Amino acid sequence: MKTFESLAALAACVGQEVAISDWVDITQERVNLFAQATGDQQWIHVDVERARSGPFGAPIAHGFLTLSLLPAFLASAFSVRGVRMGVNYGLNRVRFTAPVPVGSRLRAHLTLQAVEVVEQDGQQLTWAVVVRREGVDKPVCFAESVVRLYP
Repeated sequence: MKTFESLAALAACVGQEVAISDWVDITQERVNLFAQATGDQQWIHVDVERARSGPFGAPIAHGFLTLSLLPAFLASAFSVRGVRMGVNYGLNRVRFTAPVPVGSRLRAHLTLQAVEVVEQDGQQLTWAVVVRREGVDKPVCFAESVVRLYP
């Protein structure tokens, strides 16, 4: 994990890949729990036997499960001293570019695109996030994530 001494130190990294997250395991249990929480019970995610004979040859994670891991990716990749709170502000763009079979490991590459000052001495950070699957060249997800950090 990379640690920044201040928001200003992080802001100085605009245009750079700032960090790479830890790996996250995509298990069938995680997929099933996500399906239960969201109501998305599509067979390609939760019916292991049927998914084996489906288009991907195995059950795959929901695209939105991959997206929901963004906070975990950010938290494992870097920290900023003196920040008391972080808030997900939204997404500008998301694409799911490849399937994520159960049993995969994912991690995110984080590039800081922009920093803006917001109310209460906060900073709004726009991140280009590329989620990669271990052992595969093609990324599984591209997202532009907007986060606000407050000292």
